Amino acid sequence: DAGVHSKAWYAATCDRKMAEDALYRSNKDGSFLIRKSSGQDSRQPYTLVVFYNRRVYNIPIRFIESTRQYALGREKSGEERFDSVAEIVENHQRTSLVLIDSQNNTKDSTKLQHIVRVS
Repeated sequence: DAGVHSKAWYAATCDRKMAEDALYRSNKDGSFLIRKSSGQDSRQPYTLVVFYNRRVYNIPIRFIESTRQYALGREKSGEERFDSVAEIVENHQRTSLVLIDSQNNTKDSTKLQHIVRVS
């Protein structure tokens, strides 16, 4: 379970719309939660949902079978890999996460600062 089920930021029963609604309600840059990915694909088990600059970003969390590690977004050379989903969160509470808006081709960055609970 990647150590996510006991974490405050893990929204177990949450779908994409519920996650986005909760983050829009929080309306704080750096608000985030992690939910199960919609596709239920073992290679992309979770999604990191982040609010920044009045937008919600859904960032896939990939599971890399060969190394039993996790990484964010699409595969790229030199990407950061983590031993657990919790490590991704802890890392990006300290260091900024790059947010790529593929529609407008812009880049922003924020730290994961505010855990959002879905009611």
